[in-house]
Amino acid sequence: MGDPGFNRRTLLASIGLVGLTAAGVALKVSSERSPLSEAISHAGNVAAATKAAVVRSERVFSKARGREVELVFVLPAGASGKLPMSILLHGLHGDARHAAIGDLPSVLTNAVARGTVPAFGFVAVDGGNNYWHENVPGDDPMAMLLDEVPGWLRERGYGEPFACTGVSMGGFGALLYGRRRAERGAPVSAVAAISPGLITSWPEMRKRRAFADEAQWASLDPLRHLGGTGSTPLGVWIGDRDRFVEGTRRFIASAKPAVGHVGPGGHDDAFYRSVTPDVVRFLGRHAKRAV
Repeated sequence: MGDPGFNRRTLLASIGLVGLTAAGVALKVSSERSPLSEAISHAGNVAAATKAAVVRSERVFSKARGREVELVFVLPAGASGKLPMSILLHGLHGDARHAAIGDLPSVLTNAVARGTVPAFGFVAVDGGNNYWHENVPGDDPMAMLLDEVPGWLRERGYGEPFACTGVSMGGFGALLYGRRRAERGAPVSAVAAISPGLITSWPEMRKRRAFADEAQWASLDPLRHLGGTGSTPLGVWIGDRDRFVEGTRRFIASAKPAVGHVGPGGHDDAFYRSVTPDVVRFLGRHAKRAV
Protein backbone atom coordinates (compact mmCIF):
# COMPACT_ATOMS: atom_id res chain seq x y z
CA MET A 1 0.00 0.00 0.00
CA GLY A 2 3.00 2.28 0.16
CA ASP A 3 2.32 3.41 3.75
CA PRO A 4 4.80 3.33 6.61
CA GLY A 5 5.00 0.37 8.98
CA PHE A 6 2.81 0.09 12.03
CA ASN A 7 3.53 -0.94 15.61
CA ARG A 8 2.90 -4.39 17.01
CA ARG A 9 -0.66 -3.48 17.94
CA THR A 10 -1.52 -3.06 14.29
CA LEU A 11 -3.52 -5.86 12.72
CA LEU A 12 -3.26 -6.31 8.96
CA ALA A 13 -5.97 -8.14 7.08
CA SER A 14 -5.51 -8.52 3.35
CA ILE A 15 -8.66 -10.48 2.75
CA GLY A 16 -9.89 -11.93 -0.52
CA LEU A 17 -13.31 -10.36 -0.22
CA VAL A 18 -13.77 -10.12 -3.95
CA GLY A 19 -12.88 -13.77 -4.35
CA LEU A 20 -15.25 -14.77 -1.57
CA THR A 21 -18.10 -12.85 -3.13
CA ALA A 22 -17.46 -14.42 -6.53
CA ALA A 23 -17.55 -17.83 -4.89
CA GLY A 24 -20.96 -17.06 -3.42
CA VAL A 25 -19.81 -16.78 0.18
CA ALA A 26 -22.02 -14.20 1.90
CA LEU A 27 -20.41 -11.75 4.32
CA LYS A 28 -23.29 -11.38 6.75
CA VAL A 29 -23.82 -8.22 8.79
CA SER A 30 -25.60 -8.40 12.12
CA SER A 31 -25.47 -6.54 15.40
CA GLU A 32 -22.49 -8.71 16.30
CA ARG A 33 -20.58 -9.05 13.03
CA SER A 34 -19.88 -7.01 9.91
CA PRO A 35 -17.61 -7.35 6.87
CA LEU A 36 -15.05 -5.26 8.74
CA SER A 37 -15.15 -7.23 11.98
CA GLU A 38 -15.16 -10.50 10.03
CA ALA A 39 -12.14 -9.41 8.01
CA ILE A 40 -10.24 -8.30 11.10
CA SER A 41 -11.14 -11.42 13.10
CA HIS A 42 -10.15 -13.77 10.28
CA ALA A 43 -6.89 -12.09 9.31
CA GLY A 44 -4.58 -14.86 8.18
CA ASN A 45 -7.37 -17.45 8.17
CA VAL A 46 -8.74 -16.68 4.71
CA ALA A 47 -6.66 -17.15 1.58
CA ALA A 48 -6.16 -13.82 -0.19
CA ALA A 49 -7.42 -13.47 -3.73
CA THR A 50 -5.52 -11.69 -6.48
CA LYS A 51 -7.58 -8.56 -5.97
CA ALA A 52 -8.11 -8.32 -2.23
CA ALA A 53 -9.54 -5.41 -0.29
CA VAL A 54 -7.35 -4.48 2.64
CA VAL A 55 -8.99 -4.07 6.02
CA ARG A 56 -6.59 -3.01 8.75
CA SER A 57 -7.22 -2.14 12.40
CA GLU A 58 -5.15 -0.42 15.06
CA ARG A 59 -5.68 1.41 18.32
CA VAL A 60 -4.69 5.00 19.04
CA PHE A 61 -5.22 7.35 21.96
CA SER A 62 -7.71 10.17 21.38
CA LYS A 63 -7.17 13.22 23.57
CA ALA A 64 -10.57 14.56 22.52
CA ARG A 65 -12.31 11.41 23.77
CA GLY A 66 -9.94 10.76 26.67
CA ARG A 67 -9.47 7.10 25.75
CA GLU A 68 -8.07 4.65 23.25
CA VAL A 69 -10.13 4.22 20.11
CA GLU A 70 -9.94 1.79 17.24
CA LEU A 71 -9.18 2.90 13.70
CA VAL A 72 -10.28 0.62 10.88
CA PHE A 73 -8.99 1.30 7.37
CA VAL A 74 -10.80 -0.01 4.28
CA LEU A 75 -8.57 0.24 1.21
CA PRO A 76 -9.03 -0.99 -2.36
CA ALA A 77 -6.76 -3.74 -3.64
CA GLY A 78 -3.48 -2.63 -5.13
CA ALA A 79 -3.85 1.05 -4.26
CA SER A 80 -0.77 3.01 -3.24
CA GLY A 81 0.30 6.56 -2.62
CA LYS A 82 -1.56 9.34 -0.86
CA LEU A 83 -5.09 8.01 -1.07
CA PRO A 84 -7.95 10.44 -0.45
CA MET A 85 -9.99 9.13 2.47
CA SER A 86 -13.60 9.33 3.59
CA ILE A 87 -14.32 9.19 7.30
CA LEU A 88 -16.84 6.40 8.00
CA LEU A 89 -19.17 6.84 11.00
CA HIS A 90 -20.98 3.99 12.73
CA GLY A 91 -24.48 3.90 14.15
CA LEU A 92 -25.86 3.77 17.69
CA HIS A 93 -24.36 0.97 19.82
CA GLY A 94 -21.78 0.38 17.08
CA ASP A 95 -18.05 0.88 16.75
CA ALA A 96 -15.40 1.18 14.06
CA ARG A 97 -15.59 -2.53 13.25
CA HIS A 98 -19.31 -2.26 12.54
CA ALA A 99 -19.29 0.95 10.53
CA ALA A 100 -19.35 -0.46 7.00
CA ILE A 101 -22.44 -0.36 4.84
CA GLY A 102 -23.31 -3.55 3.01
CA ASP A 103 -20.32 -5.27 1.42
CA LEU A 104 -18.31 -2.05 1.20
CA PRO A 105 -14.78 -3.53 0.93
CA SER A 106 -15.55 -5.66 -2.11
CA VAL A 107 -17.76 -3.00 -3.76
CA LEU A 108 -14.96 -0.43 -3.41
CA THR A 109 -12.27 -2.76 -4.76
CA ASN A 110 -14.45 -3.82 -7.71
CA ALA A 111 -15.26 -0.22 -8.61
CA VAL A 112 -11.60 0.84 -8.47
CA ALA A 113 -10.53 -2.23 -10.49
CA ARG A 114 -13.09 -1.42 -13.21
CA GLY A 115 -11.96 2.19 -13.31
CA THR A 116 -15.41 3.54 -12.52
CA VAL A 117 -14.04 5.45 -9.50
CA PRO A 118 -10.54 6.67 -8.61
CA ALA A 119 -8.75 4.89 -5.80
CA PHE A 120 -9.84 6.14 -2.39
CA GLY A 121 -10.35 4.61 1.02
CA PHE A 122 -12.32 4.81 4.23
CA VAL A 123 -11.29 5.21 7.86
CA ALA A 124 -13.74 4.27 10.61
CA VAL A 125 -13.24 5.23 14.25
CA ASP A 126 -14.98 4.49 17.55
CA GLY A 127 -17.30 7.37 18.42
CA GLY A 128 -19.50 6.18 21.28
CA ASN A 129 -23.29 6.60 21.41
CA ASN A 130 -23.72 10.37 21.67
CA TYR A 131 -24.54 11.30 18.07
CA TRP A 132 -20.97 12.41 17.41
CA HIS A 133 -20.90 15.40 19.77
CA GLU A 134 -19.76 16.16 23.31
CA ASN A 135 -22.76 15.03 25.33
CA VAL A 136 -20.48 13.72 28.09
CA PRO A 137 -17.95 16.35 29.27
CA GLY A 138 -14.45 15.39 28.22
CA ASP A 139 -15.64 12.96 25.53
CA ASP A 140 -15.86 14.90 22.26
CA PRO A 141 -16.01 12.65 19.19
CA MET A 142 -16.58 15.58 16.83
CA ALA A 143 -13.36 17.23 18.00
CA MET A 144 -11.64 13.90 17.39
CA LEU A 145 -12.94 13.84 13.81
CA LEU A 146 -12.02 17.46 13.12
CA ASP A 147 -8.71 17.81 14.94
CA GLU A 148 -7.20 14.35 15.37
CA VAL A 149 -8.23 12.17 12.43
CA PRO A 150 -6.46 14.35 9.82
CA GLY A 151 -3.18 14.00 11.74
CA TRP A 152 -3.61 10.25 12.11
CA LEU A 153 -4.14 10.00 8.36
CA ARG A 154 -1.10 12.15 7.54
CA GLU A 155 1.09 10.07 9.85
CA ARG A 156 0.10 6.98 7.87
CA GLY A 157 0.69 8.49 4.45
CA TYR A 158 -2.91 9.22 3.47
CA GLY A 159 -4.57 12.41 2.28
CA GLU A 160 -6.86 14.71 4.22
CA PRO A 161 -10.47 13.55 4.66
CA PHE A 162 -12.25 14.56 1.47
CA ALA A 163 -15.66 13.25 2.58
CA CYS A 164 -17.67 11.87 5.46
CA THR A 165 -19.94 8.84 5.19
CA GLY A 166 -22.26 7.64 7.93
CA VAL A 167 -24.98 5.11 8.67
CA SER A 168 -27.97 5.76 10.98
CA MET A 169 -26.59 7.78 13.93
CA GLY A 170 -23.48 8.08 11.77
CA GLY A 171 -25.58 9.66 9.02
CA PHE A 172 -26.63 12.36 11.51
CA GLY A 173 -22.96 12.68 12.46
CA ALA A 174 -21.79 12.92 8.85
CA LEU A 175 -24.18 15.81 8.18
CA LEU A 176 -23.03 17.51 11.39
CA TYR A 177 -19.38 16.97 10.42
CA GLY A 178 -20.05 18.52 7.01
CA ARG A 179 -21.58 21.54 8.75
CA ARG A 180 -18.62 21.93 11.12
CA ARG A 181 -16.13 21.71 8.25
CA ALA A 182 -18.07 24.38 6.34
CA GLU A 183 -18.09 26.62 9.44
CA ARG A 184 -14.30 26.30 9.57
CA GLY A 185 -14.00 27.43 5.98
CA ALA A 186 -12.67 24.03 4.93
CA PRO A 187 -15.70 22.20 3.53
CA VAL A 188 -15.46 18.56 2.57
CA SER A 189 -15.97 17.55 -1.05
CA ALA A 190 -18.98 15.32 -0.24
CA VAL A 191 -21.16 13.94 2.54
CA ALA A 192 -22.94 10.60 2.22
CA ALA A 193 -25.71 9.81 4.74
CA ILE A 194 -27.27 6.34 4.66
CA SER A 195 -30.49 5.81 6.65
CA PRO A 196 -29.62 8.89 8.73
CA GLY A 197 -31.07 9.06 12.24
CA LEU A 198 -33.14 12.18 11.61
CA ILE A 199 -35.81 12.03 14.29
CA THR A 200 -38.67 14.52 14.22
CA SER A 201 -39.78 14.59 17.88
CA TRP A 202 -37.90 15.33 21.08
CA PRO A 203 -39.68 12.62 23.14
CA GLU A 204 -38.41 10.03 20.65
CA MET A 205 -34.89 11.46 20.52
CA ARG A 206 -34.76 11.80 24.31
CA LYS A 207 -34.92 7.99 24.60
CA ARG A 208 -31.38 7.82 23.15
CA ARG A 209 -29.98 9.88 26.07
CA ALA A 210 -27.57 11.49 23.64
CA PHE A 211 -28.43 15.15 24.29
CA ALA A 212 -28.60 17.17 27.49
CA ASP A 213 -31.93 18.70 26.53
CA GLU A 214 -34.13 19.63 23.59
CA ALA A 215 -32.26 22.88 23.01
CA GLN A 216 -28.96 21.08 22.58
CA TRP A 217 -30.52 18.64 20.12
CA ALA A 218 -32.07 21.51 18.17
CA SER A 219 -28.68 23.24 17.95
CA LEU A 220 -27.18 20.16 16.27
CA ASP A 221 -30.09 18.58 14.35
CA PRO A 222 -29.43 18.67 10.57
CA LEU A 223 -33.17 19.21 10.00
CA ARG A 224 -32.88 22.58 11.80
CA HIS A 225 -29.74 23.62 9.90
CA LEU A 226 -30.51 22.74 6.31
CA GLY A 227 -28.02 25.19 4.80
CA GLY A 228 -25.28 24.41 7.28
CA THR A 229 -23.17 22.36 4.90
CA GLY A 230 -23.05 25.19 2.36
CA SER A 231 -22.32 24.07 -1.20
CA THR A 232 -21.02 20.63 -0.18
CA PRO A 233 -22.61 17.94 -2.39
CA LEU A 234 -24.83 15.69 -0.28
CA GLY A 235 -26.00 12.15 -0.94
CA VAL A 236 -28.85 10.68 1.13
CA TRP A 237 -30.24 7.13 0.90
CA ILE A 238 -33.17 5.75 2.93
CA GLY A 239 -35.54 2.80 2.76
CA ASP A 240 -39.26 3.48 2.47
CA ARG A 241 -39.91 1.25 5.51
CA ASP A 242 -37.08 2.75 7.58
CA ARG A 243 -38.13 4.13 10.98
CA PHE A 244 -36.29 7.36 10.10
CA VAL A 245 -37.93 7.84 6.72
CA GLU A 246 -40.21 10.71 7.79
CA GLY A 247 -37.36 12.96 8.92
CA THR A 248 -35.21 11.95 5.97
CA ARG A 249 -37.96 12.69 3.46
CA ARG A 250 -38.26 16.14 5.03
CA PHE A 251 -34.52 16.65 4.72
CA ILE A 252 -34.45 15.57 1.07
CA ALA A 253 -37.40 17.79 0.21
CA SER A 254 -35.90 20.86 1.87
CA ALA A 255 -32.14 20.45 1.43
CA LYS A 256 -32.41 19.10 -2.14
CA PRO A 257 -29.24 16.96 -1.97
CA ALA A 258 -27.38 15.94 -5.13
CA VAL A 259 -28.65 12.40 -4.46
CA GLY A 260 -31.89 11.93 -2.54
CA HIS A 261 -32.85 8.28 -2.86
CA VAL A 262 -35.90 6.74 -1.16
CA GLY A 263 -36.07 3.10 -2.21
CA PRO A 264 -37.68 -0.13 -1.12
CA GLY A 265 -36.30 -1.44 2.15
CA GLY A 266 -35.90 -0.98 5.86
CA HIS A 267 -33.21 0.00 8.32
CA ASP A 268 -31.19 -3.13 7.64
CA ASP A 269 -28.32 -4.77 5.81
CA ALA A 270 -30.43 -5.72 2.79
CA PHE A 271 -31.10 -2.06 2.07
CA TYR A 272 -27.50 -1.04 2.79
CA ARG A 273 -26.22 -3.62 0.30
CA SER A 274 -28.65 -2.36 -2.34
CA VAL A 275 -27.28 1.20 -2.17
CA THR A 276 -23.58 0.62 -1.45
CA PRO A 277 -22.55 0.70 -5.15
CA ASP A 278 -24.35 4.03 -5.62
CA VAL A 279 -22.73 5.45 -2.48
CA VAL A 280 -19.27 4.45 -3.73
CA ARG A 281 -19.96 6.00 -7.16
CA PHE A 282 -21.18 9.22 -5.54
CA LEU A 283 -18.08 9.51 -3.38
CA GLY A 284 -15.82 8.57 -6.28
CA ARG A 285 -17.07 11.50 -8.32
CA HIS A 286 -15.78 13.83 -5.63
CA ALA A 287 -12.64 11.94 -4.63
CA LYS A 288 -11.07 13.06 -7.91
CA ARG A 289 -11.05 16.61 -6.61
CA ALA A 290 -9.56 15.76 -3.22
CA VAL A 291 -6.07 17.01 -2.35
